Amino acid sequence: MKKIISTSEAPAAVGSYSQAIRIGNFVFCSGQIPLDPKTGEIVPGDVNAQTRRVMENIAAVLRAEELNFGNIIKTTIFLTNLADFQTVNELYGSYFKSDPPARSTVQVAALPKGANVEIEVIAADDLTGEKSIDTWE
Repeated sequence: MKKIISTSEAPAAVGSYSQAIRIGNFVFCSGQIPLDPKTGEIVPGDVNAQTRRVMENIAAVLRAEELNFGNIIKTTIFLTNLADFQTVNELYGSYFKSDPPARSTVQVAALPKGANVEIEVIAADDLTGEKSIDTWE
């Protein structure tokens, strides 16, 4: 069953999408851009400030389901300038204490509202592996 996830601690969806969707043990978070949840505006500052806001927005969506960065299994980072990769990578990496998730990073021509970075994540609430399905027969 599909569950819509929404929290006022993260920016409201600005289009026809949900902040996140839960299907079973998985939470699929929509891409977050550096919007201040209170104002709905892009935070001022460089890509470092924008990345920090994005990560805090992701944290808020995950908290709505009692999850955290340790539950993230896959991320995708979208950058308008791949020259920002090192800066974004250092700050992004500081949010993962150990065993970082799988990740893709791509450069894009533009992001909504003129953002420089957008990050989407997939998280799982059961990381024990006890519920895995063996598909090899």
